[in-house]
Amino acid sequence: MEYDVVVVGGGPAGLAAAIRLKQRAAEAAREISVCVLEKGSEIGAHILSGAVMDPRALNELMPDWKDQGAPLTVEVSEDRFLLLSETGARRTPNWMLPACFKNHGNYVISLGAVCRWLGEQAERLGVEIFPGFAAAEVLFNADGSVKGVATGDLGVNRAGEKTDAYQPGMELHAKYTFFAEGCRGHLGKQLEAKFDLRRDAGPQVYGIGLKELWEIKPEKHQPGLVVHTAGWPLDAKTYGGSFLYHLDDNLVAVGFVVGLAYTNPYLSPYEEFQRYKTHPAIRGFFEGGKRVAYGARAISAGGLQSLPEFVFPGGCLIGDDAGFLNASRIKGSHCAIKTGMLAAEAAFDALGAGRAHDALEAYPQAFRASWLYDELHRARNFKPWMAKGLVVGSLMFGIDQVVLRGKAPWTLQHAHADHETLLDKSAAQPIQYPKPDGVLSYDRLTSVSFSNTNHGEDQPVHLRLKDPAVPIAVNLARYDAPEQRYCPAGVYEIMRDDDGANPRLQINAQNCVHCKTCDIKDPTQNIVWVVPEGGGGPNYPNM
Repeated sequence: MEYDVVVVGGGPAGLAAAIRLKQRAAEAAREISVCVLEKGSEIGAHILSGAVMDPRALNELMPDWKDQGAPLTVEVSEDRFLLLSETGARRTPNWMLPACFKNHGNYVISLGAVCRWLGEQAERLGVEIFPGFAAAEVLFNADGSVKGVATGDLGVNRAGEKTDAYQPGMELHAKYTFFAEGCRGHLGKQLEAKFDLRRDAGPQVYGIGLKELWEIKPEKHQPGLVVHTAGWPLDAKTYGGSFLYHLDDNLVAVGFVVGLAYTNPYLSPYEEFQRYKTHPAIRGFFEGGKRVAYGARAISAGGLQSLPEFVFPGGCLIGDDAGFLNASRIKGSHCAIKTGMLAAEAAFDALGAGRAHDALEAYPQAFRASWLYDELHRARNFKPWMAKGLVVGSLMFGIDQVVLRGKAPWTLQHAHADHETLLDKSAAQPIQYPKPDGVLSYDRLTSVSFSNTNHGEDQPVHLRLKDPAVPIAVNLARYDAPEQRYCPAGVYEIMRDDDGANPRLQINAQNCVHCKTCDIKDPTQNIVWVVPEGGGGPNYPNM
């Protein structure tokens, strides 16, 4: 199948790019063919974000979004920032908060719902959207430029044999291919290596965000309330914090973010999230309510100094596939939409000039001249400062933002990639987590059932080991198998014989919620996440 532009990923970046291409074509009375591939069963099925949305980029993409029924209806009504100890909470006065923590004019949203709406707008404009099709392979021309992508075969069993349900993948060729897979994109990672896109960039650093959607009692609900916390249950040396956002219809999105540069191999981001909900200042929101959904997703948090080169012959990276996220604001959807638009403008002009399969240099040039570059430049030192601990980091970032207004004459660098930071188990303190109570806190497998995750049980395992000996010989021996704890879905288990002998790693791939944490945090980089069959994975309702 031949197109002018193929977009891999139906998130905010990919859909914004497709919409802007079609808008420009309509303005110029030109035909342009655009398709979007989405590995989820439908647009929004794999979308998970906090989320409080800055509408700035959406205002540029579709100035009449309110009239068009966009699901941005709950404006932020109040900001609270709490510093938690084990038993208490101290609220930071709003006048002391840097501007990045203030949300006046922003909206509490379901990003999944926003993406479904964007998908409808794209289809109205003539974009072809193919949900349930996972781009599994990058295709190249003879000169090395990107030719397009191929989707994965369907109906192949775990032994690699074709079944009666076999359907071969299809090739989609394009003059330009946009990669909008989100954080730690499977194909984006390959493109970074092939074209050496990270040659001038610092290491990307990440967080894992875990989220639940709750329906709470009406008397406890305050539409537009935004609560962020730092401190307990994490120690002062470990980056992380929580969010609690009140939507409409008595719904509350609650989540916890842990920086994946943590050092203790016994730390479990999932367990930290569960015990966070039991804090005296937090639990009252949920008592008497019911949990509706659960999920998890990695977040690119390195900022400006971690951005790779994001154009290459025949294509580009947009959104969080490149790492466009403002960690200090805990926001990325407006960044994704803006980068999708900038790439679309560059591609449309290139197509109009009769070009194809070259590097869209106008895209990074436009980014450097945009308000988004200015925003990310102001925030660039947030994560490096916070890596120095909660107390020192908060103080120094406060000076950076309030006194220096983000214009410090220095740019701090990230010292390590996240997989390099774990201590040996002999140097770490085990953490004893409380048992889940089934009311506010839950075990992992119960939570996975709230993500509606499903994979065909006989399909090939999409979590590959470069060396099957490493999980026991290295990960278990040195780090007590941290994959058992950093995975939020119970995918990795160390199994033993009845007498405790013969340890072996079991991979429960059917549980995978596609968060990509294992691909990021595995200390030996032995785990490689590849796409499963299209349509598999979570099916998030309004996450």
